[in-house]
Amino acid sequence: MVKLLICLVAFATLVDAYKNPYYASGRSVNVHLFEWKWNDIADECERFLGPRGFGGIQISPPNENVVLWTYNRPWWERYQPMSYVLVTRSGDERQFADMLRRCNNAGVRIYVDAIINHMTGEPPENFGTAGNTAVYRDWYYPAVPYRAEHFNWPHCVIDGSDYMNNAWRVRNCELVGLKDLNQGHEHTRNMIVNFMNELIDLGVAGFRIDAAKHMWPHDLRIIYDRLHNLNTAHGFPANARPYIYQEVIDYGGEAISRDEYTPIGAVTEFRVGMELSNAFRGNNQLRWLTSWGPQWGLLAHSDALTFIDNHDNERGHGGGGGILTYKEPRPYKGAIAFLLAHPYGEPQIMSSFDFWDSEVGPPMDHSGNIISPSINSDGTCGNGWICQHRWRQIYGMVAFRNAAANTGMNDWWDNGSNQIAFCRGGNAFVAFNNDYWDLNQNLQTCLPTGRYCDVISGIKVGSTCQGKTVTVGNDGRAQIQVGANEYDMMLAIHIGPESRL
Repeated sequence: MVKLLICLVAFATLVDAYKNPYYASGRSVNVHLFEWKWNDIADECERFLGPRGFGGIQISPPNENVVLWTYNRPWWERYQPMSYVLVTRSGDERQFADMLRRCNNAGVRIYVDAIINHMTGEPPENFGTAGNTAVYRDWYYPAVPYRAEHFNWPHCVIDGSDYMNNAWRVRNCELVGLKDLNQGHEHTRNMIVNFMNELIDLGVAGFRIDAAKHMWPHDLRIIYDRLHNLNTAHGFPANARPYIYQEVIDYGGEAISRDEYTPIGAVTEFRVGMELSNAFRGNNQLRWLTSWGPQWGLLAHSDALTFIDNHDNERGHGGGGGILTYKEPRPYKGAIAFLLAHPYGEPQIMSSFDFWDSEVGPPMDHSGNIISPSINSDGTCGNGWICQHRWRQIYGMVAFRNAAANTGMNDWWDNGSNQIAFCRGGNAFVAFNNDYWDLNQNLQTCLPTGRYCDVISGIKVGSTCQGKTVTVGNDGRAQIQVGANEYDMMLAIHIGPESRL
């Protein structure tokens, strides 16, 4: 019996080994700074993300990719690796290492978007961001090196119908013509492991595994288990394993299930964005969110990396459809506020650049260099960058989530329709109004008596609120008002210094 218990504990520890993001104490929320340069990320860690309590950043792929001038440097060139040399438009290895040092010192962790399923397709160009070349028709990438035997054979390309009925082809054939690596080959595994370990040793906290459903789980398990522990010189505890969240698009009914990947790491829960977009657009009543979480057919809490939009589906890629983005700011902010207010999952928010063409890359000059975000007088971004993480309604909810800490959801209230409210333990309270009439109710906030600034309608400045002030009585109750036609559909207060007067 003792041996059995030891084995069960060991197995449970192994299963959960890659599901801890190792945020610095008191922090939460991962933000995807899509296509940012390393120097700009380091600056943002020190001037904004660190002081505002953000937990981490997902960065764009840091290794050499093919340069696609034919397509005017689209965003997806970053997803066509030429080698594992750490040189991209975002910067070189020195700048990358400096970013890691500065961000970790600011308490903000870095998670790498790792492209380990494939290399390039066969574009007109044949040079990479570090100057390397390949022989596409021979499957030869000398800078790694990879040769034909390191890819999956026989050669095939995934057909749309394969996703529904042929898991073998989805995992062994080429995704949109990208050269498909064989992660079961020892040399391929070693090259991938060496690349990821170099990043860990430099100070990253984990990885988003791009196109995970296109790789066999048992091959990924072997790769993950060969990775180094996180670098203690960057403030990580001893024996900490990297946080791994795997991109598995699964809306149900496909040959490959997200559940095949949860035993080896966390998984990107795409259904969260689909369901919350649907609800906050008014297509589903908010009152049903009282059971939000696995009861909705979502992954278990510890397995789920949650988000509304990401770089794929904000452009209409990645299935699902109908995802809210920055282009519909009012319901989008409401959906993100709920995502961050509710304890379910490990949330990530998107930080975009503006686009009208889904193929276009980040703001750049005539030489193809990425243009840095400018910071406006009101704290928002310019130069073509959206920077949702700098929207008051979003960074206010990051502080809310930090204040709520590990408390659960309690004291749910709804009006039987699209007005809802709930507490997070005795630490935080939030209310939403997506109805056609005003919310004006005396509600239980669960907070200590006192005055609070609503972090949605304004910020706290000294001892005053620039937005709404909420007065909580001795019984924890307060008059909560959210008008149907207000700029934002929610109100949020908490015990943290950003809210309590």
